[in-house]
Amino acid sequence: MAFTLEDHGAAHLPGAAAPFLSALEALASRVPVARGGVRLHGVEGLAELLAPDVLGAAAVQVLGADARPVRAILFDKGEGNNWALGWHQDRTIAVRTRVDVPGFGPWSVKQGLLHVEPPFAVIEGMVTLRVHLDAVPADNAPLLIAPGSHRLGRVPEGEVAGAVARCGTATCLAAAGDAWLYATPILHASAAASGHAHRRVLQVDFSAAPLPGGLDWLGIG
Repeated sequence: MAFTLEDHGAAHLPGAAAPFLSALEALASRVPVARGGVRLHGVEGLAELLAPDVLGAAAVQVLGADARPVRAILFDKGEGNNWALGWHQDRTIAVRTRVDVPGFGPWSVKQGLLHVEPPFAVIEGMVTLRVHLDAVPADNAPLLIAPGSHRLGRVPEGEVAGAVARCGTATCLAAAGDAWLYATPILHASAAASGHAHRRVLQVDFSAAPLPGGLDWLGIG
């Protein structure tokens, strides 16, 4: 079955990153990845790869010409650097400075970068691009999604399992150079990798909307 962003909350983009794999691999080789991934900010060459006429094109098609990358994380699962991730929604954004605005909070610092949980409408206005540097067959920790869960709003922790049971689950397989585009609020999870040297994924959140009250997206540069 072909998934669509509107109906299922996810769309497979075969080969979308294939022309840029060598540049992505060069970038990844310069960034040491810790368990759980590394948040990318000020990394040389990243902005050019995520430009609207390069890997950012998929987000522009959905969000419009104002779409821009607001957070990027590089994951590298493999032997000695492996983990599993339970079902959850992404709920925080990275910002430049703390400004206390009603509806924004709690605040946190992740790898030295300031994060905050915004009103969920901010998350609902975003899309997330996952670019695969390595093949992701069923045993290399593919992302699992609950199709249609992007339409449920903010799902309380105690209701996540029930929401997944109602929506069902789907496995997002990929070849090296493929990308998946997701509605950022979608419920998702992944298992630990097994039997492969790497499962490198560049995950990028995009938004086209400014933040209120003097808050500003951190972005990638």
